[in-house]
Amino acid sequence: MPRKRPGDIQVATFADHQVITQANPLRKVMRRTDTEPADDPVARAELALAELSSEFGGWMSVECDRLAAAYAGLKRGGVSSETRGELFRAAHDIKGDGATFGFPAAAAAAESLCRVIDHAPDLARVPDELLANHVDAIQAIVREGAQAGKADLQRALIRKLRNVADDYLASVNKDRPEHLEAILAPSIVPGE
Repeated sequence: MPRKRPGDIQVATFADHQVITQANPLRKVMRRTDTEPADDPVARAELALAELSSEFGGWMSVECDRLAAAYAGLKRGGVSSETRGELFRAAHDIKGDGATFGFPAAAAAAESLCRVIDHAPDLARVPDELLANHVDAIQAIVREGAQAGKADLQRALIRKLRNVADDYLASVNKDRPEHLEAILAPSIVPGE
């Protein structure tokens, strides 16, 4: 029987269908040797993050400055779609970057702030202390970093912020049941 060429098509016929198989022509151009280590994209990504980790604190400080500026703009200019959006985006960026950059407590506090901004029926009526306490907590967590002995204090702070935010949101959304389910969903505090 003659040897089949790589481009040959094989057809297997069955009672109710056919399976058509074509050899993969790329196999002949691919070469793998035993001395060549297999590529591990996860390991490469972890290595890249480790190399950049010295920059994380600086990046989070920049994000905190942006959050503080957005909050100051909201206080100075009042609540508008622009100031609300800038405050939300700044908090949301910290929420997204915090854990990756080694600041999971800042991410949790930013998540709580995002919930307040997102679920408050009127951001202009949110007590200023609630917004200020979130912004101050995020800044303090980033400023103090991952110092030994601070994790318990950070968890307690986040828990308190989240409880106060949840209580506020539950009280102002009593007539908006579609928001209550999301508001009253259990939260996760890092390290618990």
